Amino acid sequence: MDQLREFAKDSKHFVNKCHKPDTNEFAKMAFRTAMGCLVMGFIGFFVKLIFIPINNIIVGSA
Repeated sequence: MDQLREFAKDSKHFVNKCHKPDTNEFAKMAFRTAMGCLVMGFIGFFVKLIFIPINNIIVGSA
């Protein structure tokens, strides 16, 4: 029963600490998320760009 009370207390504390982001904070988060997606996309693109010709050389020689 003590664990349940502690969990409820921690949950209430967590919910009270959470807040809705303001416009500036939301814009920063959205920009950083978009930049992360772009960076990961470019990394994936360049990895494919490098490994497709290598794969064709290996498979084409068989």
